[in-house]
Amino acid sequence: MCYNFGVDSYNMKKYEESSFWLSQSYDIGKMNIKYSPGAEVQAKVLRLLATVYLKWDCQQFQEKALNAVNLANKESVHPSGLYLKIRILLRCGAQDDHVRAGVTELLESEVPLEVCLSTVKLLMAEDRETLAFDYLKRVCQHFESSPELGSALVLHIELLLQRGKELLGKQKIEDIITGHYTGKQLSPQTLTCLHLLLWDKASKNFETKNFSEALQWYNYSLSFYKAGQMEPNLAKLQRNRASCLLQLQQLDKAKEAIKEAARCDPNSIFTQFSVYKIAVLENNVEKAAEAVKAIAALAQGPLTSEDRLLVAENAASNLLSLAAQIALENEQQDTAMKALESLCEHSKDEAQVLTALRCLVRLVLSTIEKASGEIGHANLDILLSYLKMALQKVSQLSPGPSMAVEQRTEDANWFRKIAWNSALQCESSPDRMRDFFLFSYQLSQFCPPDRAVLMGQKTCLLMAAAASLELCRKSPHSDQTEQLTQALEHIQICWEVWKTLKASGDNSKDPTNILLLLYEFEARAKLNDPKVETVLESVLELDNVEIKVLETMAALAMEPPAHFPLLCKKALRIALSLHRKQPQADLAHCSQCVHSLIQLSLPSGVSDVEARVLEEVWGYYEEALSIITAAPEDFPEMEILWLLTRAWNTGILLYSLAQYPEAERWCGLGMSFLRHLGSLQESYQTQMSGLYSEVLDRLDKAKKNLIMEE
Repeated sequence: MCYNFGVDSYNMKKYEESSFWLSQSYDIGKMNIKYSPGAEVQAKVLRLLATVYLKWDCQQFQEKALNAVNLANKESVHPSGLYLKIRILLRCGAQDDHVRAGVTELLESEVPLEVCLSTVKLLMAEDRETLAFDYLKRVCQHFESSPELGSALVLHIELLLQRGKELLGKQKIEDIITGHYTGKQLSPQTLTCLHLLLWDKASKNFETKNFSEALQWYNYSLSFYKAGQMEPNLAKLQRNRASCLLQLQQLDKAKEAIKEAARCDPNSIFTQFSVYKIAVLENNVEKAAEAVKAIAALAQGPLTSEDRLLVAENAASNLLSLAAQIALENEQQDTAMKALESLCEHSKDEAQVLTALRCLVRLVLSTIEKASGEIGHANLDILLSYLKMALQKVSQLSPGPSMAVEQRTEDANWFRKIAWNSALQCESSPDRMRDFFLFSYQLSQFCPPDRAVLMGQKTCLLMAAAASLELCRKSPHSDQTEQLTQALEHIQICWEVWKTLKASGDNSKDPTNILLLLYEFEARAKLNDPKVETVLESVLELDNVEIKVLETMAALAMEPPAHFPLLCKKALRIALSLHRKQPQADLAHCSQCVHSLIQLSLPSGVSDVEARVLEEVWGYYEEALSIITAAPEDFPEMEILWLLTRAWNTGILLYSLAQYPEAERWCGLGMSFLRHLGSLQESYQTQMSGLYSEVLDRLDKAKKNLIMEE
C-alpha cells in the first residue's frame, strides 16, 4: 500500500510525499524477514526512491539518491539500477573517476550490449566524450565475439563523425567492409542503420557541393551490396552516385551507375529522370523525349513505395519542371518544350501549369524572334493550343484569398495580351485571327471590367466577327452558314459590351455601332434573314449617316449568296439623295449610284417589262442626264456609252414587242446621249440613225392602222 501511494505521488510529481511513502514501504519490508516481499521488490522500491530524489533536486539530495541506488544494487543487482547510478553521478557532476568506476561496474555485471550503448550515449549527452569513447572501446572488446557487435561499431562510427573525426570514422567503416567479406557481417537492422548514416553524410557533402567526398560516402554504402543484387534502395544509391559523377563531369561512370539503377528499378520516375539528364548532356534529343514520356506515364500508373510518397506531393510535375530547366541550361529548347508540355498535361496544380505555359509561350516567341519575326502557321497553332489550355486552367483556379484572385487576374491579363498580339500577326489567316481574338476576349472576362478591358473586349469581338465574315467570303456558299452564325454571335455579345461602354463615357467619335450594323447586315443578308431590313432601318435612324455606309450596304445586299435588290435600291436612292445635297457633289459617286440603280431596275427579258418599272428607270436616266449636263468634261465617256446602250436596247426590246410609242421614247432617250459622246459620237450616230428612222416609220404605220381601224 505504501509503495502504491509512493508511485501515485511520483506520477503527480509530489516528490516529497512520494519519498516518504517509498521509504515507509522499504522500512516495512525490512521489519519481518518472514513476510518480506523479497530482495528484488525491495531493490525496485529503492530504485524508484533514488529516481524521486534525482527528479526532486539532485544537488540537494545527491547523497540520499546515491545511497538509495547503492542499497538497491546490494539488494539485487539489475541493469536498470547500475544505469541509474551512472545517471545520478553524471547529474550531480561527479568526477570522472567515480563515473568510470560506475561504468566499469556496469560492464562487469554482464549487462546486455544495448544497456552499454545507452550508457555511451548518456556519457556523450553529458559531455563526457573521453569517458564515452574509452568505455565504447572497452565495450567493443568485451563483446568482440558477440553477433551484436555491429551495433557498437556503428555507434562508434556515428560518434566519431559527430565529433568531426572523419579519418578515424572512415577507418572504422573500411574495417567493417573488410569484416563484411570475411565472415563478420552486420545484422540487417544494423546494416540499415549504417547505410542511413553513410547516406546522410554523403547528402550533406552534396549540399555543400563537395561532390567527390559525397561520392566516397556513397561508395562505402555500395561496398555492402553484392554484384547483381536487385533492390530498390540500390537503385536509389546508384542514382545518387550518378548525380555526384555528373557534377564531377564523369559522364561514362554516371551512365554505368544509371544503367545499374535501371536494372534494379526500371519503373521509378527518378531513374527515368536520371536517364533524361544524361540524354540531355549527350544532346540525345530522342532519348530525352522518351525519358520525359516515361516520367509522365509512370506518374499516372502504379508506383514504387518511394515514388508514391513523393508523387503524392506533386514530385512528378516538379521533376518535369526541373527537366525543362536542365534542357534550357543546355540550350535544348525543343526538349525543354516537350518537358513543359508533359508537365501541363499531367500536373493537377493549375498555378504550376500556368507558370509552365508562360515559359512555353516565351519559348515560342523567342523562336519567332530568332526567325527575324517571321511567324509561321505552325507556331501560331502551337500558341493557340497553349492559350486554350491557359484559358481552361485560369477558369479552374478557385477564387479564394485576395492573393489568389490577384494571381488569377495577373495570369489572365498576361495571356490576354499574348492572344491579342498574336492575333495582330494573322492578317493572312482569318481563322487563326478570329481564334486569337476570341481567346483574348474570353481571358479578359477574368480581369476587372474597367474601361480599358471593356474597350479590349469590344475590339476583340469586332475583329472576331470581321474574321468570321472574311472566312465566309472565301468559303463555298454551302459552307457559309456556320461562319455567319458565329459572326452573329460575336456581334450580339459585342452589342452588350458596347452598351456598357456607352453608359460609362463619351463615345461620340467611336464608329463601333456603324461597324456592328454593317457586319450584322452582311451576316443576316447572306443567311437570308428577314431581319436584315430592320438593320438597314437602324442605320437610317442614325444621326449623320455616312454615304459610304449606305453604298457598302447596297453592295452587301447583292453580294452572293445575298439577294435583296429592293434593299439595295433603297440604300442607293438615299445615298444618291445625300450626294446631291452636298455643297460640292461627288459626280463620280453620283454616277455610280445611278448606274447601279439602272442596272438593278432595267428589265432583263420580255417577261420583266412593266410600265411601272420603266417609269422608275426613266427617272434614273433623267438624273444621269442632269449629272452629265452639270459636268460634261468630268463624266467618263464609257459610262455615257453604257447609258446610251442600255436605253437604246430597252427601246429595241419594246420595238420587238410592238410597243412602238414606248420604243420611240426609249430609243430617243438613247439618241439624247449621243451629243455627250466624244470621239465615239460619229460612229454610233451613223449606226443608230438608220435604225431610229425605221422605228419612227414603223410608229407612223402603226398610227395610220389605228386610224383606219377606227
